[in-house]
Amino acid sequence: MITNISLVSLWVTDIDESLAFYTDVMGFEPRDDISLGDDFRWCTVVHPAQPELHVHLTTPSRPLSDDLIAAMQRAQAEGGMPGIGLNVDDCHKTYEELTAKGVEFIQPPEDRPYGIEALMRDNSGNWLVLVQPREFTPEDFDRADFG
Repeated sequence: MITNISLVSLWVTDIDESLAFYTDVMGFEPRDDISLGDDFRWCTVVHPAQPELHVHLTTPSRPLSDDLIAAMQRAQAEGGMPGIGLNVDDCHKTYEELTAKGVEFIQPPEDRPYGIEALMRDNSGNWLVLVQPREFTPEDFDRADFG
């Protein structure tokens, strides 16, 4: 039986730069960093409050097809890759702290039915959503303006 999610992969453009971004800017901790052959590196980071969930930083490469690798690299260059969602205790404060560190935000903190949300990009163009969650019901979405 499945007990939990232990690993998610995040496509990055440069593993060293992304390792620095996630540890120095975002506050994650380095975990595994192993070179497996000449062309594959297993590099993970964890958040100190959730060390059982590893975020695997990886570049688009084999065994993916050349066409898929090229498409992913184009999406990264355009800043349109999906990333991960991160809960925060104070979205406005986190936004200010990360902005001061040079993080690019696509959307500043905004009220949503499920909480306060801000949208940012990491240094590889992945979209990261920051959410200060709150209790909600399906009816809250009926009254929400997402315009």
